[in-house]
Amino acid sequence: MENKTSPTAKVLKYSFSYLLAILFIFPILWMLFASLKPSGYHVSQIIEWFLPPYSFANYFEVIASAPVLKWMLNSFIVSASVTFIVIIFDSLAAFALSVIDFKHKNLVFILFTIGLMVPTEANIVALFDIIQKLGLVNSYPGLILPRIAIPLGIIILKEFFDAIPRDLIDSARIDGCGLFRIYFSIFMPLSKAAIASIGIFTFIQAWNAFLWPFIAIMSKEMFTLPVGVPTFTDAYTPDYSIPMTVNMIASLPAIAAFLLFQKQIIQGIKFTGIKG
Repeated sequence: MENKTSPTAKVLKYSFSYLLAILFIFPILWMLFASLKPSGYHVSQIIEWFLPPYSFANYFEVIASAPVLKWMLNSFIVSASVTFIVIIFDSLAAFALSVIDFKHKNLVFILFTIGLMVPTEANIVALFDIIQKLGLVNSYPGLILPRIAIPLGIIILKEFFDAIPRDLIDSARIDGCGLFRIYFSIFMPLSKAAIASIGIFTFIQAWNAFLWPFIAIMSKEMFTLPVGVPTFTDAYTPDYSIPMTVNMIASLPAIAAFLLFQKQIIQGIKFTGIKG
């Protein structure tokens, strides 16, 4: 006999879901409305943040007073480059670990797993020393190259690749396909959901990165948004509107990326947990 959820249970479930959604979206809404308040505007009650007057003057002021658009371009170049390279490197490494038989393969996979336990801060000094000796400080390669090794992507993709039927590989080899043809023609198309998930998370993580860009950048023109935002916060400490405007500008690309690719993210999380 089919089990049906009672109306009361449905009401409770949806009420709880909507409550969580409101809790998560409230800070974003507050940031948006605060950015629309005139500069120097003071409020005495929370509700006043969401009431008129509204103004877009803060956005024009921020863009005119600092190279925010250049910082946004820098963030996009770094984030897009890191995402593209991570997807290529992680998928190739996962393909090798899943398909190719070589000595000490399990040990290599364990080493990748151990890499998850090494915090980024532990490598900062060594990374900066290497980048400095290569003459890449204050450059795009200096921002991009240290971030292209992400063990989590390799682990997720390997688990996904392991679930692809080996009959497909055998059939492709009978037809004369080499390993790279199998990788590009079979594994990559079948792994779009997982790759999209890893790509979005990598892009957002690279977009929000602060510590490494803060250390590796010396000139204001090379700032990324997370590094440039605190310069406004320090200059306008008594005023919430200008810092919130800068934060809103910095958040828009990440929010847009999530809204555009949320289906792929959910599918990637769901499918990467399926075995067989």
